[in-house]
Amino acid sequence: MAETADATGAGVAANLATVHVRIADAAALAGRDPHDITLVAISKTQSDERVRAALDAGHRVFGENRIQEAEDRWTTLRGDYPDVTLHFVGHLQSNKAAEAVALCDVIESVDRPKLARALAREMERQNRHPRCFIQVNTGEEPQKGGVVPGEAAALLALCREELAVDVMGLMCIPPANQEPAPHFAMLVTMAREFGLAALSMGMSGDFETAVRLGATHVRVGTAIFGPRLTR
Repeated sequence: MAETADATGAGVAANLATVHVRIADAAALAGRDPHDITLVAISKTQSDERVRAALDAGHRVFGENRIQEAEDRWTTLRGDYPDVTLHFVGHLQSNKAAEAVALCDVIESVDRPKLARALAREMERQNRHPRCFIQVNTGEEPQKGGVVPGEAAALLALCREELAVDVMGLMCIPPANQEPAPHFAMLVTMAREFGLAALSMGMSGDFETAVRLGATHVRVGTAIFGPRLTR
């Protein structure tokens, strides 16, 4: 059943406003300027009605985790909202590098040399250069994407020195069963050592902690849009 535009719009707009207040409050506690923190609205598995509601409320930075879903949604929506900035936040297969480079403005999940090389080839071929984050698997979970911390420096060096991939920062997703703060702190330390300014960390359940610890980008889905839709 389709959602009514009014109900969806009111709910999503109110949620967005609440999240912005929570970011501002967390930033104030850390002595930070909330304008230095980018809210990436994670629209994966959400309805187009909910996403349009966020767009109509003025939000312009979104994140998707599946290339096909992103293409299906944003090929149309970008015609109406050309100033959208689209982040790719999910596991990216190397054979989808062309689509990712063509569609996305930021790729947050660079986590292995094969993918970095595929992205570099496509950036050169398309003459389009999305900015990138290296995803770090801070918990070293075998089932999760991300380079393990001990191999992050080598991957960054490959991107910087050989491939000319513009790495703007680091991203992480802490283990679900652990306190996120130590993982965020690890990412902050790594970014400082690498000379990287951007930190994508924090989701609906922990973005305030991430802001207090230095996040420049927080990835928030359910706190804005409500529960994900089943597929």
